[in-house]
Amino acid sequence: MIINFTKRKCKEIITINYKENTYPKELLKLKSPPLNLYVEGNFELLNKEIIAIVGSRNCSTYGFEQAKKFAGLLSKNGICVISGLAIGIDSISHISAMQNIGRTIAVLGSGFNNIYPKENKELFNKILENDGCVISEYDPKTVADTKNFPRRNEIISMLSLGVLVV
Repeated sequence: MIINFTKRKCKEIITINYKENTYPKELLKLKSPPLNLYVEGNFELLNKEIIAIVGSRNCSTYGFEQAKKFAGLLSKNGICVISGLAIGIDSISHISAMQNIGRTIAVLGSGFNNIYPKENKELFNKILENDGCVISEYDPKTVADTKNFPRRNEIISMLSLGVLVV
């Protein structure tokens, strides 16, 4: 698959405290909202219309095609696609959003210095190069841990108007 991406310089990581005006309002509805969000890229996307697309890491051809189709349609209609930067459905959702001139947000279950999975480091960079956004509630030095992913998923769902599970 050939992907044509626009080039732009990525921003540095910023920290948004829950008391700041730029903090996503939807996250404040959590029983225990993250005190800080670490953000790189276009943080204004966090307060736009967002739909999550998530699913299997080991997806079927049908699942792959459906995620690609829906991410493309949403992007063409000005809706930001959010997912978890995982292999499979998450990856194709991010890629299809960018291919359709849309924006995408990746939520990490680790810190920025430990992108997981490592195979998606290039996708991480492409999201930032294309005016997307990557966020984490974890300090940049935090390594990926299975206990972090339910919280990542909670953040994805709270930022979204809806969640499409493929």
